[in-house]
Amino acid sequence: MKLEDEIKQTRFKDEYQRAMLNIVFTANWLEVGISHVLKPYDISSQQFNVLRILRGSSPKPLNLLDIQERMMDKMSNATRLVEKLRQKGLLTRNQCESNRRKVEIEITDKGKALLTELEPIIDKNHKRLTKKITKEEVSMLNELLDKLRD
Repeated sequence: MKLEDEIKQTRFKDEYQRAMLNIVFTANWLEVGISHVLKPYDISSQQFNVLRILRGSSPKPLNLLDIQERMMDKMSNATRLVEKLRQKGLLTRNQCESNRRKVEIEITDKGKALLTELEPIIDKNHKRLTKKITKEEVSMLNELLDKLRD
């Protein structure tokens, strides 16, 4: 569906404004789709992102700053996210023996198992959301979005 129909707006300042609004609207649309899939698992997309970051670094633990630097949503409260995941038994927080100010954060086996269970569901959701565009179009979209952030 066209952006104009989605937001009930027919005029834009120019195509650049339309593109920016389209990017924001589409990002929110994708986020809602992912959140809907994760809701039955009582996990947010930001928490999912933290678990994936930790699994990617495993077996090397990360500190809070490392996690924040790698997060998709840089505005998220990483401290709160990590604590909620710890309470669910999906990660551990341990004080470093050599530097008591440093906290090492690692994904648990339970966290890895959750990611393993979620991956095919997330993949199916991504395919459903992106089935209307070709691999070539996805490549072009990636190039344009990277160029926009340059």
